[in-house]
Formats: sequence, structure tokens, C-alpha cells
Amino acid sequence: MLQLLEKLPPGRALEDYSGVWSLAEWMEVLEETRMYFKTAVGKNLTDEEAIQQMNELNANYQEAIVKCLKGRKEEIRNALVETVNAISSAQLQDFDWQLKLALSSDKISTLQMPLLNLDLDVRENDEIKPISIEMNKEELQNLINALEAANKVVLQLK
Repeated sequence: MLQLLEKLPPGRALEDYSGVWSLAEWMEVLEETRMYFKTAVGKNLTDEEAIQQMNELNANYQEAIVKCLKGRKEEIRNALVETVNAISSAQLQDFDWQLKLALSSDKISTLQMPLLNLDLDVRENDEIKPISIEMNKEELQNLINALEAANKVVLQLK
């Protein structure tokens, strides 16, 4: 889960992380840390339960993370509640999607990037707002991951 954190030597917490993690690893560290805090706060874990969730880390890292969790627990809880309230107040009414190929004017024959056009009708405060989004494959996967993470948080808070 959070094992990439152990790549950061003690005492380097305020330094540039590019020498410690690659960009992909850094994104993984952020996502795993975010999910850990959401789960720990969403399930209202005790300190002991929170430590058990990261038993693969050594004690120094566990202690530092639990200290951060304790210090920011209310802020995280408030952010989760705001997110759930925003999700529950904005309701998806309808959606439509189209797949097309993007063609570049100077490389028409070689560039064939699939794009997704996603049209959403979102109800917010009794008003339906149309939202159009154009995404490539990577952006679509990020959206799917974010929606799955939001769904997990909503399910945990129920």
C-alpha cells in the first residue's frame, strides 16, 4: 500500500522529491496516501486500527502518518462531508458519449488519437446544467478512477 513512502529517507520530508520518486511513483504515493486518509477517517479508525492498515511500513513511518492523521482528522472529515454533500446535491440526469479520431492538419495520415466526447446533464439546485467534456484515453481512465474512488468514499460514509 504505502511502501513507496519508505524510499524517502528520514529527515528529507521537506526536500525535492524528484530524486526519490519517479513521476509515476509520486502519483502513486499521492493516491495511496489520499485513499489511506479517506479510509481511516471515513471508517473512524482508532490509532491501533490505523496502524494495522499500514503494517508493511516500519514503525517510524507509521508513527509519522498517524500523527498527521490525528492532527488533520477533522479537516479531512469536513472535506469528505463537503464532497458527499456536493455529490448528493448535483445529480446526473442524462449522459451521451461519442468516440471520434482527432486528426492533425500537419500529420493527418499518422496521428489517430481516439477522443471521447462526454455530454452530461447535471441537476444542481433544481437547475439542469449541460456539461461537455472531451477526453483522451488517459484522461478517461483518470476520470473512471476518480469516480470509483468517490463511490468508495460515499459507500464508506453511509
